[in-house]
Amino acid sequence: MNERHYTVHELADLWNLSRDSIDRLVRKEPGVVVFRNPRRGHRTYRTIRIPHSVAERIYRRMQNP
Repeated sequence: MNERHYTVHELADLWNLSRDSIDRLVRKEPGVVVFRNPRRGHRTYRTIRIPHSVAERIYRRMQNP
């Protein structure tokens, strides 16, 4: 809880990738925090936060395919 959490937009800027690419990378990653705001009759909005340790794990995995 004390570590830095990134938004999808922040990681996209840091890694020079699109927001959609980051969203696909973190979608089912353990440790990613997803807040859902379901609204009856409307689409569900998601707020995603990626902890620093999870971002490092994803980045290492991308470097060593």
